[in-house]
Amino acid sequence: MTDNARARKLADRIQVVVAETLDRRIKDPRLGFVTITDARVTGDLREATVFYTVYGDEEERAASAAALESAKGVLRSEVGRQTGVRFTPSLAFVPDALPDNARTIEDLLDRARAKDAEVREVSTGKTYAAGADPYRKAEDEAADDTDGAAAE
Repeated sequence: MTDNARARKLADRIQVVVAETLDRRIKDPRLGFVTITDARVTGDLREATVFYTVYGDEEERAASAAALESAKGVLRSEVGRQTGVRFTPSLAFVPDALPDNARTIEDLLDRARAKDAEVREVSTGKTYAAGADPYRKAEDEAADDTDGAAAE
């Protein structure tokens, strides 16, 4: 039986421990501006996936991924020491796709803004085909009825 609350708490603690250890103990020059964005632990608490982002180009991302892989043992031992669980979960580092998704959404929003501006520019100075208010109202129908009665 799995305890999801315990797995969440352990994942949160792993995220904090890994981030602090990267900041204080790991002095690898390949390690760039790494941000630990999330951590997830399996239900049996045996495996932890740590999501990270790296500020920089593709070369810096690859170097940071190699640095994280080489520091995996130190990070795992620090996680075991600070969490106090019976079995220290194995760590897997996965680049977070969130920045790429956010960039894609921003591009789509920029295109939508450009299309809206284009439509706004085309519609400037134009009028409605049926007038400002194309809907019938009760007083308009009453006026139509009196005009029709007078014409007969």
